[in-house]
Amino acid sequence: MHKTRAVFIFLFLLFSTLQSAELDWSNDYNAALKEAQKKSKNIYLYIGSDNCRWCDRFQDITLSQKHVIEKLKEEYVLLYLSRDKHKIPKHFETKGVPRHYFLRNDGKIFYEDRGSREVEGFLNLLDEVSLRKSN
Repeated sequence: MHKTRAVFIFLFLLFSTLQSAELDWSNDYNAALKEAQKKSKNIYLYIGSDNCRWCDRFQDITLSQKHVIEKLKEEYVLLYLSRDKHKIPKHFETKGVPRHYFLRNDGKIFYEDRGSREVEGFLNLLDEVSLRKSN
């Protein structure tokens, strides 16, 4: 009985990890710009840290949800930069993570925010961003 439960938990965690991997993040700013221009999309830049509990919480709670994943992939080229291991252009703030930048496909920031958000709060943020990107 305990082995079955352990297998179930392992499979659940594996599935959750695979599901969050569906976001298919780029980790290269210039490559994301090229892809955004090619696809005529804006960019969602998420800046985090490898040792940030709020980043982990945001990823585990919010970025693991299928409807959030679908909305992000539909509207944006996804770029994740860790302040611990990626090259981040100087015009982006890296203190106080997680940080959320929404960029036009030329790299111009049209909306920025920070903080860990649960699903509804993040979806509300995406709605606010949608209103701003048309301006």
